[in-house]
Amino acid sequence: ARDVNVLSDSHQFVFSADIISTVEFNYSGELLATGDKGGRVVIFQHEQESKNRPHLRGEYNVYSTFQSHEPEFDYLKSLEIEEKINKIRWLPQQNAAHFLLSTNDKTIKLWKISERDKRAEGYNLKDEDGRLRDPFRITSLRVPVLMPMDLMVEASPRRIFANAHTYHINSISVNSDHETYLSADDLRINLWHLEITDRSFNIVDIKPANMEELTEVITAAECHPHQCNVFVYSSSKGTIRLCDMRAAALCDRHSKFFEEPEDPSSRSFFSEIISSISDVKFSHSGRYMMTRDYLSVKVWDLNMENRPVETYQVHEYLRSKLCSLYENDCIFDKFECCWNGSDSAIMTGSYNNFFRMFDRNTRRDITLEASRESSKPRATLKPRKVSTGGKRKKDEISVDSLDFNKKILHTAWHPKDNVIAVAATNNLYIFQDKIN
Repeated sequence: ARDVNVLSDSHQFVFSADIISTVEFNYSGELLATGDKGGRVVIFQHEQESKNRPHLRGEYNVYSTFQSHEPEFDYLKSLEIEEKINKIRWLPQQNAAHFLLSTNDKTIKLWKISERDKRAEGYNLKDEDGRLRDPFRITSLRVPVLMPMDLMVEASPRRIFANAHTYHINSISVNSDHETYLSADDLRINLWHLEITDRSFNIVDIKPANMEELTEVITAAECHPHQCNVFVYSSSKGTIRLCDMRAAALCDRHSKFFEEPEDPSSRSFFSEIISSISDVKFSHSGRYMMTRDYLSVKVWDLNMENRPVETYQVHEYLRSKLCSLYENDCIFDKFECCWNGSDSAIMTGSYNNFFRMFDRNTRRDITLEASRESSKPRATLKPRKVSTGGKRKKDEISVDSLDFNKKILHTAWHPKDNVIAVAATNNLYIFQDKIN
């Protein structure tokens, strides 16, 4: 992998509002959106290659920045609602404009991002500066003309989907029919139509009559990439349920239930916490799905429910450190995972600004670091290794010196090319494969 560009704030002190909270490529990979804790969405656009500067093959530059959500206050519950963007999902492009959904804890918004490079001039009823003209002085009829102007990228909210979630929204997923999408919070999943904002259908509700009997929560949900009636959701108990909306209006009875039997010999106080699934993603083919728990990534075949077909250890060396990770709350970090365009490789984040990539065909894996020191523009990334005790080799880093404040929770892979985006706190790194 080769670093292309680092898009970030250069100051060392990090404002909480600048911390990136989600990263997402659009369907073509031409645009890359990030959301942050300050409620802003920044969209980067892929620069076209030029013959005289072929080394800028993967350059992404800022295309548009807008404030998606503002902090709010729920007066009925005396709760502050954070502006932090939890998820961004692009809609497939239908015309010249782009559309995306962004959500904070409570409200989902549909944004239209469009370009304007012409403006109308020569109005009859007002002057060029916008002042109304005296009707008695208008003696002739003019036809307004479109004049070229500097390119402007406008972001405008087209729909606001509010007041449907009692708990915090953790997932949104656009359905393959491109007309509906689902949103999930801790206990419920709702199905929306993109044109209708005042009602949604509740399709999963796991809230018990008595909240003291609550044993698990929904952690993530996603629509199948090809079958618009199928979706999955994962739970804090490490299980995944696949539901079919054709079976019933309320999908409380799942069609498939994916769970790996626990090895009794490795059971500990932390077993339940580390088995909680933080992310679930269908493969582009729709045949597999991938889940991320605290220590590993698992790939499941949708036709086999009793165990995953592949398991990849992300940072097994942390198993002996779970006690201190529990004390500093890192054990509750929610790492995401993503597929490459051909489903042959997967990527997920770790600590110390490390991220892991696994090749499903060769079973090879690599640890890379996203940091200013190791990521000089157009420099080749060196694989990193963590030593777990005993004699440490020259290039290895000791487990005890890992920085748990530097974590890569959000990553995205270009849908067609080997270009990846990695969010490290308030920095966005974009890497591409090396050109010979």
